[in-house]
Amino acid sequence: MTDLSKLRINGQRLWDSLMEMATIGATAKGGCNRQALTDLDKQGRDLFVQWCEDAGCSITIDEMGNIFARRAGNNGDLAPVLTGSHLDTQPTGGKFDGVYGVLAGLEVIRTLNDHNLDTEAPLEVAVWTNEEGARFSPAMIGSGVWSGNFDKEYAYARTDKEGKTFGEELERIGYQGEAPAKPRDLAAAFEVHIEQGPILEAEEKQIGVLSGVQGMYWYDLTLIGQPCHAGPSPMETRRDPFMGLHRILDQLYKLAEAHAPWARVTFGDIRAEPGSRNTVPEKLVLAVDLRHPDQQVLDTMDKSFREIAAGTAAELGLEHQIRDEWRSPAVRFDEKCVEAVRSSVAELGYSNKEMVSGAGHDSVYISRVAPTSMIFVPCEKGLSHNEAENAEPDDLEAGANVLLHAMLKMANQDS
Repeated sequence: MTDLSKLRINGQRLWDSLMEMATIGATAKGGCNRQALTDLDKQGRDLFVQWCEDAGCSITIDEMGNIFARRAGNNGDLAPVLTGSHLDTQPTGGKFDGVYGVLAGLEVIRTLNDHNLDTEAPLEVAVWTNEEGARFSPAMIGSGVWSGNFDKEYAYARTDKEGKTFGEELERIGYQGEAPAKPRDLAAAFEVHIEQGPILEAEEKQIGVLSGVQGMYWYDLTLIGQPCHAGPSPMETRRDPFMGLHRILDQLYKLAEAHAPWARVTFGDIRAEPGSRNTVPEKLVLAVDLRHPDQQVLDTMDKSFREIAAGTAAELGLEHQIRDEWRSPAVRFDEKCVEAVRSSVAELGYSNKEMVSGAGHDSVYISRVAPTSMIFVPCEKGLSHNEAENAEPDDLEAGANVLLHAMLKMANQDS
């Protein structure tokens, strides 16, 4: 009989699978461009499904294209223990963001198969659709619909920059499944992920034990002025949206400083209209991203942002609009799931740090309907959403080992 305390995943097989998946959408700089519902996303999905079928899993695909690969347990009446993440990437993404969590889950199943080990509860590995939000905004929409936070019709109507809808592209690549995209009973849900930040590497810790996820608010800020000729129009008479923009940016950076060290403010996209080199623009649209792990502080930042935008626009004779694109409150993970991770780390002897995620993950939405936790491993220089994203094989193996033992604890807890 196998001593479960000595059970370990096959680190080389995990690495080889990651590298094979990375060839789909491989970029010249060593990263991946496998955006949601593209032909390349389909290729990645097809490969994952084939691997899971080879491992003896049954496959279910829901209306949002979320994939669930299920390994049967001894007691089919028990709620499954789920893990997984996403296969879609940023346009200039890396080899590990999301895909590591999916293939680490597959490696757990392969390892149990290697040792002919059964679990009491079934195990499932999920691929959540459009986690990145790079092609279709907002992010995490597959898990968001599944968890009841978005309507399916809303998701299907989302468009990319070419005007193609989510629903059309989902059907086109053949991943519009028939299973309802809605919550169901789960015993536990785990997600293992690269940190996407520099803390674990800097502190020389191999595992992050996650207690929650920062709250995140996304907005589109629009400033409206008056278009005029760049040459004849005196600076002091202009109603120039850029004049308001630079004041707002400065005040928002100061807002982040006031709530340091955990506050985050980011401006990831900007559009000027009409967008002519020698015309003061009539309109600027700025993407604003505010984050903090303390919900009360995040709400204070939200209020301050609105006051800053309104005050600056009034001073300069501009109009302004703030559209809420996405609001994801701060998350606290299930203590029993966190403890399953914590105790597995202790038993395996890995150095570790208790922490909160600075990035959003599908676990944010899953945690609203099921007991959930996450596991982090370091990534080189904290880089992610970058073709240079890198992680050490030993760290990836360690994270998958923690995942294996945490899932076993929850799947066999009543045996």
